[in-house]
Amino acid sequence: MDLPRPLIPARLIRRYKRFLADVTLDGGGETTVLCPNPGRMIGLDSPGDRIWLSRSDNPKRKYALTWELSEQPGGLVGINTNLPNAIAEEAIAAGRVKELTGYGSLTREVRYGRNSRIDILLEGDGKAPCYVEIKNVHLLRRGALAEFPDAVTKRGLKHLEELGDVVEAGGRAVMLYVVQREDCRQFAPAADIDPAYAKGLTRAKARGVEAYAYSCKLSTEEILLDEALEVLI
Repeated sequence: MDLPRPLIPARLIRRYKRFLADVTLDGGGETTVLCPNPGRMIGLDSPGDRIWLSRSDNPKRKYALTWELSEQPGGLVGINTNLPNAIAEEAIAAGRVKELTGYGSLTREVRYGRNSRIDILLEGDGKAPCYVEIKNVHLLRRGALAEFPDAVTKRGLKHLEELGDVVEAGGRAVMLYVVQREDCRQFAPAADIDPAYAKGLTRAKARGVEAYAYSCKLSTEEILLDEALEVLI
């Protein structure tokens, strides 16, 4: 998936009110930018971090700049939680997610469950419909282990329960964790941050929900789904 070009380098001053951050632009001057991430962003919001911004041409936007990437010791990390669905869709359509090949159609945002929308619905002749829920991952606290979530997510727990219902009704259900970083080799639920979600994922797997995690290859020009990670549940 292509990123807006060119991205603008800056240094983080502080992140606040969840969706805002003050930065110093490399060319000089301070400004406030949009931070498209509702999570805690553990390890990714340290003052002085080098970050990359995109610029919107929409004159109605209050903040023209959006925080897209953070530079960390292990490489670039994508912090924009609005991107994983598009990253995953592109990879699935190109056949790069081996667990999700062989379907003839891909539809986004289909209603299902209890007033929910599934991120991607895959359908094909002779196949049960496949409901794919996508989650953004950027938390790395130890070794090469990616974790989700970085904050309590009741909505995420609801999705796990609804995916289990899909399987019991005869469909196929998949949790796809898009890890927007290159320095991970394994994935696990962050049980200390959200024990209910960790238990819910274990329960969902027992009901037949599949769980896969993929790292991404990142540059200041694009983010591509890359390698399958070992999932520890």
